[in-house]
Amino acid sequence: MHFPGPFALIDANNFYVSCERVFRPALEGRPVIVLSNNDGCAIARSNEAKALGIKMGHPWFQVRQAWPDAGITALSANFALYGDMSSRLMGVAAGLGPEQEVYSIDETFIGLAGIPGDLARRSHAVRSRILQWTGLPTCVGIGPTKTLAKLANHIAKSAERKPGSYPAELAQVCNLAILPASELDAIMAATEVSEVWGIGPRIAGQLRMLNVRTVRDAASLDPATVRRRWSVTLERTIRELQGQPCIGLEQQPSAKQQIACTRSFGQPVDSLEPMVQAVSEFAARAGEKLRAQGGRTGQMLVFAHTSPFQPGKSYSKSITLALRRPSSNTLDLVATAARGMRAIFKPGIQFMKAGVMLLDLAPEGQEQEELPLDNEGEASERLMSVLDAINDRYGQGAIRVASAGTQVKKREWEMRQQLRTPRYTTRWDELPVART
Repeated sequence: MHFPGPFALIDANNFYVSCERVFRPALEGRPVIVLSNNDGCAIARSNEAKALGIKMGHPWFQVRQAWPDAGITALSANFALYGDMSSRLMGVAAGLGPEQEVYSIDETFIGLAGIPGDLARRSHAVRSRILQWTGLPTCVGIGPTKTLAKLANHIAKSAERKPGSYPAELAQVCNLAILPASELDAIMAATEVSEVWGIGPRIAGQLRMLNVRTVRDAASLDPATVRRRWSVTLERTIRELQGQPCIGLEQQPSAKQQIACTRSFGQPVDSLEPMVQAVSEFAARAGEKLRAQGGRTGQMLVFAHTSPFQPGKSYSKSITLALRRPSSNTLDLVATAARGMRAIFKPGIQFMKAGVMLLDLAPEGQEQEELPLDNEGEASERLMSVLDAINDRYGQGAIRVASAGTQVKKREWEMRQQLRTPRYTTRWDELPVART
């Protein structure tokens, strides 16, 4: 495998909150949190909210009780907006170098091999362009390996948020590759081992028991010993900390082994029809993801359960159903999901969550030889292509199967998003309006 280092990691700061602030500048400087599905808990926080002590996953009702006078603005998650802003961010960030790996909704690795000149200055220019063109603040980390680029990004963010923790000149853009050895050693000694990409809480705890507490301590470990005691994965991480590239860019995401679509409901559901609607919708969305990676599924798991926090009788049930032959056709998947829900549904139960999971995935070209019947064959594939194209152009749910319900009225099982802002960039009827 080719490892085209050096690498840069561009990461948007407090991404969900920053997306909201682009269209509501009055939120700048104020504590803002974005809430999970059904407005349950904090999944994104502004720096001001973090300074108050609000943690990731903090329940919203506890936040209101603990900080009643802090002026906190809470918003429902607006994933249509965040997804579109992410696409814009990645498009501009690609200008930094010839190769790109979109790592997450707000992070992208850029391969900088062959780029001449001052990489830090170039990164500052791209960062300014992202801010001007999208309104999103970012930080850039540069290193000879992906792990060091990720570490450099952490340093750039920390130097910007917490002046004095690292040298001020490393704020926003940090290039570890050009630091003097003594300065790099000091920075690694000041950074906890848990901040290393690829070292989770469990491994970090084990390392601390061996007095490996900082990045410098980890970088001094013998890779062969690490491999024998832990794994080849951790060995690669240690080698990358030592400056040896072991992890290349993934320009095409690998195919998923399972595809799940699940949701918590906005209110308890106790009748069969809305439960069938819900899993029909989930199966249709899972089918879109399956077709996007060119796959087919042979089995589907359908589940539903009550809330573990509500009083009354608890209930949790799942069923795994085999498709007659592997398929990616929405009609097949929806019919299977509906059949599964009818099998596990129990009257009188207050359901709060349901979902489907596609199992036994195989490439589209892997055929099961038997006569094509029902929703199969070339005509079916054309139909699904048209369905996906229409939904991609006009928005999720522009065309849906009848068993998923209509949009004439809010469906009983849909999420509660009472604090969601408009989807400014993807819905004509929600564009901001300037009034004189």
